[in-house]
Amino acid sequence: MPERRPFVRLPTDVYPVNYGLRLKPDLIDFTFEGKLEAAVEVTQGTNQIVMNCADIDIITASFVPEGGEEINATGFNYQNEDEKVTLCFPSTLQKGSGSLKIDFVGELNDKMKGFYRSKYTTPSGEIRYAAVTQFEATDARRAFPCWDEPAIKATFDITLIVPKDRISLSNMNVVDRKPYPEDHSLVEVKFATTPIMSTYLVAFVIGEYDFVESQSSDGVTVRVYTPVGKAEQGRFALEVATKTLPFYKDYFRVPYPLPKIDLIAIADFAAGAMENWGLVTYRETALLIDPKNSCASSRQWVALVVGHELAHQWFGNLVTMEWWTHLWLNEGFASWIEYLCVDHCFPEYDIWTQFVSADYTRALDLDALDNSHPIEVDVGHPSEVDEIFDAISYSKGASVIRMLHNYIGDEDFRKGMNAYLLKFQHKNASTEDLWECLEQASGKPIAAVMNSWTKQMGFPIIVVDQDDRVLKISQKKFCASGPRNDENCPNWMVPISICTSEDPSCTKMKVLLDQPETTVNITNVAPDHWIKINPGTVGFYRIQYSSAMLESLLPGIRDLTLLPVDRLGLQNDLFSLARAGMISTVEVLKVMEAFVNEPNYTVWSDLSCNLGVLSSLLSHTDFHEDIQKFIRDLFTPIGMKLGWDSKTGEGHLDALLRGLVLGKLGKAGHKATLEEARRRFKEHVEGKQILPADLRSPVSRLTNKTSLMFCVQLHKQADMQEEKNRIERVLGAIPAPDLIQRVLNFALSEEVRPQDTVSVIGGVAGSSKQGRKAAWKFVKDNWEELHNRYQGGFLISRLIKLTVDGFAIDKMAAEVKSFFESHHAPAAERTVQQCCENILLNATWLKRDADHIHQYLLQRKAPPV
Repeated sequence: MPERRPFVRLPTDVYPVNYGLRLKPDLIDFTFEGKLEAAVEVTQGTNQIVMNCADIDIITASFVPEGGEEINATGFNYQNEDEKVTLCFPSTLQKGSGSLKIDFVGELNDKMKGFYRSKYTTPSGEIRYAAVTQFEATDARRAFPCWDEPAIKATFDITLIVPKDRISLSNMNVVDRKPYPEDHSLVEVKFATTPIMSTYLVAFVIGEYDFVESQSSDGVTVRVYTPVGKAEQGRFALEVATKTLPFYKDYFRVPYPLPKIDLIAIADFAAGAMENWGLVTYRETALLIDPKNSCASSRQWVALVVGHELAHQWFGNLVTMEWWTHLWLNEGFASWIEYLCVDHCFPEYDIWTQFVSADYTRALDLDALDNSHPIEVDVGHPSEVDEIFDAISYSKGASVIRMLHNYIGDEDFRKGMNAYLLKFQHKNASTEDLWECLEQASGKPIAAVMNSWTKQMGFPIIVVDQDDRVLKISQKKFCASGPRNDENCPNWMVPISICTSEDPSCTKMKVLLDQPETTVNITNVAPDHWIKINPGTVGFYRIQYSSAMLESLLPGIRDLTLLPVDRLGLQNDLFSLARAGMISTVEVLKVMEAFVNEPNYTVWSDLSCNLGVLSSLLSHTDFHEDIQKFIRDLFTPIGMKLGWDSKTGEGHLDALLRGLVLGKLGKAGHKATLEEARRRFKEHVEGKQILPADLRSPVSRLTNKTSLMFCVQLHKQADMQEEKNRIERVLGAIPAPDLIQRVLNFALSEEVRPQDTVSVIGGVAGSSKQGRKAAWKFVKDNWEELHNRYQGGFLISRLIKLTVDGFAIDKMAAEVKSFFESHHAPAAERTVQQCCENILLNATWLKRDADHIHQYLLQRKAPPV
């Protein structure tokens, strides 16, 4: 690994109090001119000022001490590697207040970071550009010279000089708009002064948009900005936002601090969304919903992302992490509370069960690797920040906060949150500060418990055995590669809840396991009642039951007496234990067969996911067809029950389930499903019978060779980004080798937005063994272009993971490793290590279990004697 560069934070001898910023972007030449007039404090005499600055040319700079003469800077030394500039002055700047003036120019780049350009097509078909910003984590310095660290907060007065027919937005409301004297086609738009805030949350957008507007019940003006002509597609997000602001105000007992909030859809956008204070930016698919053409999962996604970004307006924007080391708290917290908020707005989504499948199990899988990392990572150089925008920061972060909330109880949790927000508003805080507030509110040892989850990587497997009324519970670190007997094995402080079949939804006992092992006496449990650990699947650990305990729990899957989230958790734990070689995969297949009466969407979704992993693994064998038959047998009864057409009275979850089941049956080669899919696709393309949005993905995925042309055609015609993305994700399912190549070339074409190329290539890699090989070759062949496009962002990590994670041959791990040794991708170093580890784990799993699985699948289909 290359040496980590030494990193030094900015000196503290000069700090900003207010930034007066004027920017004049040129949407034709893709440059901008800027003037900064910052009110600063000099805390000790110095003859230089060090600031952050990247891809900006400073023309002149001067310092005016309060009541004194202007001193012109005599030199600008750029340290490009460190994205800093040192302004040198001929005399000492004395202690006290002053004004720093800088004139500079920069470029509107096409890298989706800093102050950048975003391409869009007008309703008449003309290509134009908007100028937009993405500053988190460390890219405000590409728009103006600044002290670009989250703890160096200041107020901002922003003025934009823009074409008069464009909309211009910033964090605050417009206070003045007047013609620009030097050019009458331009206007000068001045925004109100912001509260004290960090640079990474500053934002401005200049472009053409329509909007819908509403007021929340607490008087905040909410607007959703959409591409021109699509205002109606902003209504759903508007409704979620106006319901969410009062929910958070009530939850935190702190009002939203700005007069307005805008949510805006940006055409080219690397992340899902960004929580800029008062001006939240989104990918179109994370904000726009078309009542006719949007599927249930898109609505849910929009609701979650809106909930997540609005939570940040308090947790992150009002109180900000002191340094990027605490990023996980910002993101983990928002990733947890977005579910609380959606559950409040849409109780029918059963969203907490979905949390377990979407975030909790994903985090457990990643965190069982040797190449995982603790939630809290010491971050130095800005290039290291991008690496931690991952499933550990977000999903494990959210999972341990959910566990903490459960351990403290809602009332004390809210009391502590409120104290934290009031104590640190407009300031910065660290993880420890939050623990302290929660500790005072609850009287529980929060810091001691939570440090074991945030400062060390991994999590425990809780081993449980029952002897009459006595439970023996022990913990050891869970490793994806199987049990290890390390001497210095870490321990966790594990809040453990226990329930029984008497009332599966009610916790009967709680213990805090702070030792390697303990025993618990369970009183008044009937001998025939089962005992379950971790009801609600809230504790962040895996469980291994003794075979007798497991035996008694399994009927609870078949007769549905176990709660959906616990049926899911039980199966998911067993699947992980099988992958780690602690039990045979055949044991899990037997358990999976007990899910034949399962009604719950999320439980099926998790099963489907695990069977997908298994199917991908067995694609490396000659009995791949046998696992397909197993999948068909498992999914056919529910598929028959649901049918193709929605029935009256069905809701959100039925729509999700139908899409999932039909897609799974088709992918596993279920003849009747495939025939019906092809028939319906043909009618859809011919315009005879348009497919409901919820079935478009599964149906397009099941079509054949001839339909590639139709799909590309539909993609061209699609007016909605959601529809384009849907098609992009299914194109990879086409099995013919010559067509796979066409799909991959299509991924890099002008037709696909840069941020979406990754999911097209990922779709090819995930579809079949040939697809995986072709996608990996394509990534290697086009590495220069791909890396140049996404370097330093988390999209590069996602691309690598999607492409290589499914391999299961030892030599592939070596090939991936050596490729990235000669093609450095600093922001994805950890991802590469995790992928190589996964490939080796897959290979071991295959060698260990393939024969057993094959035998089981054969005897399973042998006719009964």
